[in-house]
Amino acid sequence: MRIRLFLAFSAIVIITAAAVVGIAALAAGREVRQFIQRGGLSGNEWLVESLEAHYQDYGSWQGADRIFRNPRPGIGYGNGGGGRPAPAPGLGDNILLAGPDGRVILDNGSEPELPISLTEAELEEAIPLYHRGEQVGYLLPENRFSVLPAVELALLSRLNRSALIAAAIAGVFALGLAFGLAYILQRPIRELTRAAAAMAEGDLSQRVQPRGRDEIATLSKTFNEMAASLEMAEKRRKALTADIAHELRNPLAVQRANLEALRDGLYPLEKEHLDPVLQQNMLLERLVEDLRTLALADAGQLPLDRVPTDLLALLRRMSALQEPAFMARSIRLQQDLAENCPRALVDPGRIEQIITNLMDNALQHTPEGGRVTLSLACGSEEFILTVHDNGPGIPEEDLPHIFERFYRADKSRSRSEGHTGLGLSIARRIAEAHGGRLEAANHPQGGAVFTLSLPNSN
Repeated sequence: MRIRLFLAFSAIVIITAAAVVGIAALAAGREVRQFIQRGGLSGNEWLVESLEAHYQDYGSWQGADRIFRNPRPGIGYGNGGGGRPAPAPGLGDNILLAGPDGRVILDNGSEPELPISLTEAELEEAIPLYHRGEQVGYLLPENRFSVLPAVELALLSRLNRSALIAAAIAGVFALGLAFGLAYILQRPIRELTRAAAAMAEGDLSQRVQPRGRDEIATLSKTFNEMAASLEMAEKRRKALTADIAHELRNPLAVQRANLEALRDGLYPLEKEHLDPVLQQNMLLERLVEDLRTLALADAGQLPLDRVPTDLLALLRRMSALQEPAFMARSIRLQQDLAENCPRALVDPGRIEQIITNLMDNALQHTPEGGRVTLSLACGSEEFILTVHDNGPGIPEEDLPHIFERFYRADKSRSRSEGHTGLGLSIARRIAEAHGGRLEAANHPQGGAVFTLSLPNSN
């Protein structure tokens, strides 16, 4: 990984350096030629710019003789011979300005006769003047400085060699920096790889230290979250295995003890001695069926027979069935059911399973003389069913775990009561299979409240 990063950075450095050198060579060649052609070596570049500016302002060369008489900006000069202002230094006494056809327009010399036009040799040595890309004249100073092609090539060669040396030095530093960056970038990836390899061998406690706020830091945080989730899932799996073994061992032990007593003649073969065996067998059957239901729900294969169902009638019927059990403990079962609710597309048998579990849970945790309220609200998007008791509520430390398998908030409650510890887990998975949710909380007025939300598909 580090070698690939280094090679990638190296390729970027080499390509960038080559591009910079190439562009610099082209730009240097263009600038050198333009500097030479516009009189830079003879100090006439400012005169060329002044003449081109004059032509741009006036559209002709009329009055351009003032430029020859005025000194270069920023420098003062004395008078020349004959009472005329001395020409700017470096110009010499003879400067010719010709039009685009080569005919001489101005001569700042001492009154010679103007030649008709510049010769071919003079045209080659003259400095061309341009206006908006069009040639408008020639400037031929006396102290013109011609550069041989060989000299120009030598100058460009020196400039290019300097650019190559600068690029090489910068490239060496850039490659060193690339090596360092490759190491820095690869370090967190190496840590992630090492942690992932350890996790593959079964060590789910592996974590990495996120550094910074970039994508690799985000990946590290995600890895830690995944590792924590896997570790928690593994702990739950081991706990589930232990719980299942414990739940199966108790009724099997009771059955075995009763059967051995019957076999050895300690108990007569009568109905009252067979009833405990039958009860434990039914508990085992219920436990196996609950585990099967959870396994189907986990696999997304829980069968649902959805039909339009009148939730109001279903709740009233279930309340009537549960009424005797509540009355036996002097617990009032109140109803707060909305009227004129539309039918819900649900599996009525599975919904009954949820409500039976919630009402049984409320019955177990409500003290005698207490109250349990069954409510139904119908909205445009979902049906809200709640079961609220006025018992002691759910301890805060138990609330996050209330829907875990085999979890019992009341640790002292005996399993001999016939509860497998899977009811709430199954109820939540059935709700989720319907596209709804089941939540538990402590009511502000006291007691626990379970809320079942089912989607309204009408």
